[in-house]
Amino acid sequence: MISCDGGRCKLQGPVTIGNVAAVLEEGARLFTAPEVTVDLSGMTEVDSSAVSLLLEWRRAALRGDRRIRFVNLPENLGSLAELYGVTELLGAA
Repeated sequence: MISCDGGRCKLQGPVTIGNVAAVLEEGARLFTAPEVTVDLSGMTEVDSSAVSLLLEWRRAALRGDRRIRFVNLPENLGSLAELYGVTELLGAA
């Protein structure tokens, strides 16, 4: 689901209520570099739990004095982030 090469990671596949806990745990294990960029272009299906996931990864990075950046936000995820008013919090590029 998540592949990393140094501080560059790619999330692939669905992120829904059915698997979000496993994806959260995988990210916590993999996102250890001081700066991590997560490419979201491989996400295939999302629901509101995907927005929560990204926000939690962001909070965890801040707690660990690290930086996380999200790139290539899929349109459907961008729409959810806009609906919830958190687009700027995600800092998606």
